[in-house]
Amino acid sequence: MNVPSAPPPSTRWVRLTSLVLAVLVLALGLASRSKALPWPPFFAAYAGDTLWALLVFLLLRFVAPARPVLHVAGAALAFSFAVECSQLYQAPWLNAVRRTLPGRLVLGAGFLWSDLVCYTAGVLLGLGLSAAQRPRAAPITPAS
Repeated sequence: MNVPSAPPPSTRWVRLTSLVLAVLVLALGLASRSKALPWPPFFAAYAGDTLWALLVFLLLRFVAPARPVLHVAGAALAFSFAVECSQLYQAPWLNAVRRTLPGRLVLGAGFLWSDLVCYTAGVLLGLGLSAAQRPRAAPITPAS
C-alpha cells in the first residue's frame, strides 16, 4: 500500500523563511550579548553561541534551499566546530581580526568546550524549525 507523503517545501518558501528567521535570530543573538538587558545568567552565558550556530544553519539553508536538510545541518555543524577549533590557533594577524567587533562576533575569542555543545543545540534547533515548516501529509481515508 502506498502511503502519500508530504511534498517537500518549495525552495522559494525555504529561502524566504530562512531569511526571515535569520534576521530574527541575528537580532536576538546580538541582544543576548547586551549587558544592558537583564538576561538570566544561563541565557546570557549560552544563548549567543547557540543562536550563532542556528544563524549559520539558516544562512546555509538560504544559500542551498534544495540541499537535503541533514546535509545543511552537517555543514553548519562542521563550520561551527571549525571556527571554534580555529580559536586554538593564535596567529598575530588572526588575533588582530578577533579584536574587532565583526571578528569577535564571527570568529569568537577563545576556545570553550561548552561552545561545541551550544553549536550542536543550535543546529538541532534549526533541524526542528525545518521539520516544523514541512507541510504535513494528507490524512489517509479508507476507500468507500
